[in-house]
Amino acid sequence: MEPKEEQQTETRDFIPNAHNNGLAQSITKSQEDEVDRLDDIELGPRATYINTGAAAHLSQEHRDYLIARHGTLELDPIPSADPADPYNWPSWKKNANLILVAFHAMMTTFTAAAIIPAYENIAEDLHTTVQGASYLTSLQILILGFAPLFWKPLANRYGRRPIWLLSTIGSLVCNIGCAESHSYGAMAASRALVAFFISPAIAIGSGVVTETFFKRQRGKYMGIWTVLVTLGPPSGPFFMGFVAYHVGYRWIFWILAIVNGVQFIAYLFLGPETRYLRQGVPHQGSAFKQEYLTFARLDPAPFSFYEFIQPLSLFRYTSIAVPTLAYTIVFGFASVLLTVEIPQIFIPKFGFNPQQLGLQFLGIIIGTIIGEQLGGALSDYWMNRRARAHPDARPSPEFRLWLSYLGFLLTIVGIIVFGVRTEQAATGHWNVTPIVGIAIAGCGNQIVTTVLVTYAVDCHLEQSASIGVFVNLVRSTWGFIGPFWFPDMFAAVGIAGSAGIMCGVIAVVSVLPIILLQWRGHGWRERKMARVENANVTPQM
Repeated sequence: MEPKEEQQTETRDFIPNAHNNGLAQSITKSQEDEVDRLDDIELGPRATYINTGAAAHLSQEHRDYLIARHGTLELDPIPSADPADPYNWPSWKKNANLILVAFHAMMTTFTAAAIIPAYENIAEDLHTTVQGASYLTSLQILILGFAPLFWKPLANRYGRRPIWLLSTIGSLVCNIGCAESHSYGAMAASRALVAFFISPAIAIGSGVVTETFFKRQRGKYMGIWTVLVTLGPPSGPFFMGFVAYHVGYRWIFWILAIVNGVQFIAYLFLGPETRYLRQGVPHQGSAFKQEYLTFARLDPAPFSFYEFIQPLSLFRYTSIAVPTLAYTIVFGFASVLLTVEIPQIFIPKFGFNPQQLGLQFLGIIIGTIIGEQLGGALSDYWMNRRARAHPDARPSPEFRLWLSYLGFLLTIVGIIVFGVRTEQAATGHWNVTPIVGIAIAGCGNQIVTTVLVTYAVDCHLEQSASIGVFVNLVRSTWGFIGPFWFPDMFAAVGIAGSAGIMCGVIAVVSVLPIILLQWRGHGWRERKMARVENANVTPQM
């Protein structure tokens, strides 16, 4: 627990001067070269966090501020002496902002999946097939993967807050367009625009967690963000099944537009700016002005085309690419398949209406919530326990991966239970056992999500926002492709046989690479960093 976390210091203005012009002015000259070298290698010229190695070289004024604010200098990373710095915010402000961003991230997948119970109604109204109606969800999944490549550079230059406000108001307008669309083409176009505008939070949200919370808290709060992202696909059809059954599917879009409006208003009052540049940029004015009233450009660096595709380059980092691939496979089977394909499995077999279909998603919601309790707080406890047992050395990020095996095991068990029990169920005679399997798989999926995403961020803190974009792009691409071949797999080998295939793929593409990463990951990362340092030092010799 952070001592004095709730102490109010926000009313103090932070005017850069010779004593407090960011941490760069608080570091002695002998340390400046070391910090600059770290920036060149990892962070760029305007680092958004400060390495803990600089703590011993802070000015006395800076040290006094941190002691008064946090009660300790044992902070990772080290905040500036500015109350507008998100690390220095009181807990209530951090938590309120996180809830807004995490809910926003949930609404991306919630919106995509909301129409799942109404596929049959949409197909009839727009003169298409149920499979064609399902493509209205697949289209959004694809756009949710690639649109953040556009939004991330803008959020880095102008800050997160303007992007959140533009995102919610744009989604509101386009959801109204969906409600008023009376042809398949118009509906598809409107859904595509909704996905484009709602997409920023699903990727940038992980960066907001990093910008706001200290490293020791990151597993817990990253878990809150990931659990809401994971809850989006099942909670959308769960709630909107009632809407489609009682008042018609078009009210799904009106309700989504209303929610977007509420989000916009909430961001106005409870969504301060979290993009805080600690080096190379002066900070002037009150904390309130910096957090709520600044819509000008924060980072003066010019745009480059590479920035818009930079997240794709993260494939070269083994400690990002491997957990992303492992998580993507699990997500595709335990989340996408167990939501998008439910209508095509359960409607012919059990004859469900939209309301009954929506209730089938309760299992994955419960499983996901349980999984977060295991994967989030337990992940931080696991790492902190290791740190206490070995106070002379920080635990390697690979130590966190031990918890992922529980997630993989639960996912495999859940998929098998779902596949076997669904195939064994008699036509027209529903029973709860397939939903129990879905719940178990959902629990495992959430543990894998929290552990692997947090591991990737821990290994490359300087890439935290890009990691979110990269993970989302890979995951969404796989989620888009899956619904095109899932039905053919079911038809070819049956649901039980398909469960066996999926478990085999998880074992080979997810579990085995994570075992290898846990064994060799630390060494690979150290060698890569050494090569980067040598490449930066050699030209100066």
